[in-house]
Amino acid sequence: MPHRWPAEPARCILHRIIPYNPESIEMKVRTFPLLVVALCPLVAPAALRAQDGWPAPDPKLLARATQLLSQVPVIDGHNDLPSEVLEKFGGDPYAATLDQGQPKLQTDLPRLRQGHVGAQFWSAYVENDSIPVHAALRQALREIDMARRIVEAYPQALELARSAADIERIEKQGKTASLIGVEGGHGIENSLAALRMFYELGVRYMTLTHNTTLTWADAALDYPRHHGLTPFGEEVVREMNRLGMFVDISHVSADVMRDVLRVSEAPVIFSHSSARAIVDHPRNVPDDVLRMLPKNGGVVMVNFCPCFTAKGIDRWSAQRDSVVATAKASAPNREAAMALVRAWMREHPAPKSSVAAIADHIDHIRQVAGIDHIGIGSDFDGIGGDYPLGLKDVSTYPVLFAELLRRGYSDEDVKKIAGLNLLRAMKQMEATAARLQRERRPSLADRTPQATATN
Repeated sequence: MPHRWPAEPARCILHRIIPYNPESIEMKVRTFPLLVVALCPLVAPAALRAQDGWPAPDPKLLARATQLLSQVPVIDGHNDLPSEVLEKFGGDPYAATLDQGQPKLQTDLPRLRQGHVGAQFWSAYVENDSIPVHAALRQALREIDMARRIVEAYPQALELARSAADIERIEKQGKTASLIGVEGGHGIENSLAALRMFYELGVRYMTLTHNTTLTWADAALDYPRHHGLTPFGEEVVREMNRLGMFVDISHVSADVMRDVLRVSEAPVIFSHSSARAIVDHPRNVPDDVLRMLPKNGGVVMVNFCPCFTAKGIDRWSAQRDSVVATAKASAPNREAAMALVRAWMREHPAPKSSVAAIADHIDHIRQVAGIDHIGIGSDFDGIGGDYPLGLKDVSTYPVLFAELLRRGYSDEDVKKIAGLNLLRAMKQMEATAARLQRERRPSLADRTPQATATN
């Protein structure tokens, strides 16, 4: 997801100190995305770059990793380039000059090739504040259109993929197979007709929620209302199974994760999540859910964001929240409270993530779920300057796989994590869809438009 947090920490704290009416929809839409800020490190990008002295991997291991990644496509589950092109370049993919290298971004075409990215799910992110104004469907379409226009602007390097077979064919041609994932189930506005049209446009996963609980599914960072999926939520999952679209359970509550794994007939994905046993963050996957994954055949695509992966960030965030609460209660005004919090943060910098930290999450998922259920979901161009040390952009995947080799992962293990696990799950998902399309017709379970905004 795009973490649209200002570079200046004080502005983030400003939002946390402003009071809201707890009964208003506006409060829910505006404050719960900000809970991510409360749980994530606020580190100036310049400071992070200055300390990005992660040692280069052993040259032999790096060469071995690079060779392995030339044999299988690196498949990344989540990249927010479409949102960044909309925000930084006015929606003009040509102005972004992705073919020449783009220092304002973590993604461009030369670095995709350097990182051996054979397939990328581009995120079509749907803002939470689009819900109360009934603009979610329009925004989802805008982001899908942006992803497609990026692909169309650079046909020499990108091509739209609609299937696992397309990924294999396009990657062998030396291009990056481009798929689309809608980030936020509110984008369909409770319409399974819209979901079906998303599929026709090339969408191959939908994240059931973002940070706001919907009328049919609870979000990880919002209050639970349903303690899982509602009957309509279950129908969304079933229709995604029938279409051949991955059900993505990043961002949802743990109860929704469990319900999806109970209902889904096809493998699911976590497009960009990590292990909760390593970092106790609601966006990460608890062990009991990891243990359910082998039966389903799904894949956890490990997120790189330090707010989900840096060891100790959960404790640091709790301490910082306590400081914020004290400052709000004791300071005479908002500016004074902000100054107190800034001073504390200068003296207590947030823990940093690193190549090793990401590998730790992979280690844990392998231990609990197994090697067949791990992938990569970087969240590049959603995490901005707040990246793990040693993994600053899409060119750096070989560094991570060299670290896995150093830890004793086999060549076959590396290939599975890089992309073969996702390809296997996608082929299973497509086979399930083919069967279900023979067995049942499209669902007629659309909700009324009025129900969409009742959150």
